[in-house]
Amino acid sequence: MRIGENERPVGIQLYGHNIDAMAESAKIATEAKPDLIDINYGCPVKKIANRGAGAGMLRDIPKMIKMTEEIVKATNLPVTVKTRLGWDSDNLVIEDLAERLQDTGIKALTIHGRTRAQMYRGNADWELIGKVKNNPRIHIPIIGNGDIDSPQKAKEAFDKYGVDGVMIGRATYGRPFIFKEIRHFLDYGGEMPPLSLKEKVDLAKLHFNKSVEYKGCPRGVYEMRRHLISYFKGIPHFKEMRMKLVTTIEPEKVLELIDEIYKQFG
Repeated sequence: MRIGENERPVGIQLYGHNIDAMAESAKIATEAKPDLIDINYGCPVKKIANRGAGAGMLRDIPKMIKMTEEIVKATNLPVTVKTRLGWDSDNLVIEDLAERLQDTGIKALTIHGRTRAQMYRGNADWELIGKVKNNPRIHIPIIGNGDIDSPQKAKEAFDKYGVDGVMIGRATYGRPFIFKEIRHFLDYGGEMPPLSLKEKVDLAKLHFNKSVEYKGCPRGVYEMRRHLISYFKGIPHFKEMRMKLVTTIEPEKVLELIDEIYKQFG
């Protein structure tokens, strides 16, 4: 695990279904000197949840609480948790669960506003996130997650639901500047000028090079594909170029394709 000092604060996220293994993982992660340890009780992916890890823990709340207690004891770092509203619409446990997790000693709770059964379908339920935040017995920071894909939605999360922070996931694909857009909107009340195609091309190349440098080839190339598609989403007649971007393996050729985007569509 490499941690760049310029990226702090940095958290290492853990998931699993074995309590002892998770506690030991927390000790190992602590040696990498992150700023916090985060526990993932929210991942809805079938192969993870069906093993009882990630959002699968929502089917065994006593085990989730015990695991959290053991991880808190295993590290001197702040421990945070990310989870969902419940397993399904018949088991919306988050209001009681938030209090129980707080009692384990965690320092913050992130709530994704969907159940595991929803995966990413439908709209995130921010009303329920707001109920947790406004529970007078809750004193740890509550971070909301789900459908934050614009500065306006981020501001609504703060103003209407009172959360202490927002977490952004899928909206960052091909849009790493969304954090800057939100910060600008919150500070000044207006939107930043949109990036030009040339600026997007330059940023995409920087992003791609960093991905390959850090993760190697082909992994760094594969993981950039969804980002590259999103960087240039909305360009008319882009189908042929999009297919090339998601099938080319050689980093040099991918960079050539990104340059070609500006030549063809700029």
